[in-house]
Amino acid sequence: MSDGVIDGEWEYRPLRLPPGVSRLTAATQLAIHAEFSGWELSNVRLYADGTRKVWLRRKRRKNPLPGLIT
Repeated sequence: MSDGVIDGEWEYRPLRLPPGVSRLTAATQLAIHAEFSGWELSNVRLYADGTRKVWLRRKRRKNPLPGLIT
């Protein structure tokens, strides 16, 4: 995942899904981000070539959990 944006109490991260990724695979990947890192779906854009650009968001944490990759 590339660098994100901090906006007030929220932090946002973009995620790009290539055209060949099925909806089930995309949903599974997003569920993993939600379960283990606290992200939720903010926005999805579907491009003509089939690429999806997904924005994830979560409340900012004052002290990130040690040992977890976010």
